[in-house]
Amino acid sequence: MDFMADRLGDGRQFRLLNVLDDFNREGLGIEVDFSLPAERVIRSLDRIIEWRGKPGTIRVDNGPEYISGKLLIWDEKQGITIQHIKLGQPQQNAYIERDNRTVRHEWLDQYIIETTEEAQDFATLWL
Repeated sequence: MDFMADRLGDGRQFRLLNVLDDFNREGLGIEVDFSLPAERVIRSLDRIIEWRGKPGTIRVDNGPEYISGKLLIWDEKQGITIQHIKLGQPQQNAYIERDNRTVRHEWLDQYIIETTEEAQDFATLWL
């Protein structure tokens, strides 16, 4: 699980939450919006768990969404281990970093995106 950022045609920044299954390198979800706080991350993970089942571990970096008390309470209730990579060591999350590069190359950099809804549509079709 990782975040990316890009800009709309009018210059406003938006974020993408990318969730990837490390075992088979399958994209499980991309959430797009201007802000993706911990509550939104949890809601996205709950949807993915409903669809695919509960993982034993989720690997993340050390972003504020991943070290928030809300996520830590959620993972404890779910019985899921949150595994943080070491600071400055993105290679410890190599599959998601490669997925992020592919997202950027295959559709994010190919279009001038005007709205977050349009970005979400591209993300859904790409997945």
